[in-house]
Amino acid sequence: MKYTTTLPLRPLPSAEKYNGKGPAYQRRFHVMAKPTGSRCNIDCTYCFYLHKENLLHQERSAGMSDEVLEQFIRQYIDGQDGEQVVFSWQGGEPTLMGLEYFEKVITLQKKYQKPGQRIENDLQTNGILINDNWARFLKQHHFLVGLSIDGPAELHDRYRITRSGKPTFDKVMEGVAALKRHQVPFNALVTVNRTNARFPLEVYRFLTRELGATYIQFNPCVEPREFQQTAPHFWRDDSIPVTGTRRAHPGDLDSIVTDWSVDPDDWGRFLIKVFEEWVNNDLGRVQVNLFETAVAQTMGKPAQICVTSEFCGKGLAIEKNGDIFACDHYVYPEYQLGNIHTNSLAHLAFSERQKAFGMGKRDTLPRACKQCPYLKLCWGECPKNRIVRSSDGELGLNYLCPGIKAFFDYAQPILVGIATLIQQQQQEHA
Repeated sequence: MKYTTTLPLRPLPSAEKYNGKGPAYQRRFHVMAKPTGSRCNIDCTYCFYLHKENLLHQERSAGMSDEVLEQFIRQYIDGQDGEQVVFSWQGGEPTLMGLEYFEKVITLQKKYQKPGQRIENDLQTNGILINDNWARFLKQHHFLVGLSIDGPAELHDRYRITRSGKPTFDKVMEGVAALKRHQVPFNALVTVNRTNARFPLEVYRFLTRELGATYIQFNPCVEPREFQQTAPHFWRDDSIPVTGTRRAHPGDLDSIVTDWSVDPDDWGRFLIKVFEEWVNNDLGRVQVNLFETAVAQTMGKPAQICVTSEFCGKGLAIEKNGDIFACDHYVYPEYQLGNIHTNSLAHLAFSERQKAFGMGKRDTLPRACKQCPYLKLCWGECPKNRIVRSSDGELGLNYLCPGIKAFFDYAQPILVGIATLIQQQQQEHA
């Protein structure tokens, strides 16, 4: 957060493998900035990023330098035509850079902002360092905060712990209190893992009734056992199990995934239970990323999130030294596109190599996906999770497929009803 070496997606396909078919690429793209690299103040068991320190040979104490920061901000703003440019700050833990650093961010953004252009910022944080000073700054500069929290204390603290193994829930809630005191909007980002997936209503009701979240992102935790060493799509063919077999579930001694990865069947049950609760009690009041995009796609509109889009590739990642990678979940040497000191950020974002990477999301789908009635609602989900074989033995099926299909089997009639109601309301107000 690998795969067989026979898939065309594997090491960022070359330009000649891109056939030019697909959507037109405009000068709009998104970059996930990691100013601290992998450095973090907690040690989540399931973290897919902490190991980058060794993988990328990072200096532990160093963060993104002023020089790299200015280059990034200048190139990111200059490389886009849209009237809105969104900066996303993640990690590691970005608040470790300190308030002064982010004040510098605001100054540089104003320096390079184009006339008529709107600059926005979002910050993904574990919330532990958020205090009144941070909250005042975030409110003043209209930051949207993404708060990582996995449910009530007993579920959150299962994997989200300090380096000494201590719980973090109470410290996170202190940060939440500061955000609320200063009326800073925040989203709840939940990593759905092997444990909390078994308690869908406990998780959802905590988020909506106790935390007060009105926008929720559910991200399934899927980590192949060798994720610290092996880049996505670089696994041995003979290591790939068939979907539904024991090796395609967590907990087995020979499982392809880590013990903390969500079970595909649990993922489906989790989505069904939460969807039922959402439809009956919170429709129109609480936004859930996976459900909102499912409604939009049912209406024939584009996906709202990358994992359910037909194509990807327009969401890059920048490391603290200026290295650019194809995606936040593809920060491996095999997927490095270049460095902003030697390559234009826009050039890398729209390079034939990156276009091919994005088109590969659709072009490498197995027959089982192409024949699936839910293809246009799913599009094979995230390519990093395509780590199993279909029932007929073809490579490239998504590990979560059984759960995704179970969810749509249940939800599709309801999604059609919601979509129809929305369309009727739109016609009445036209």
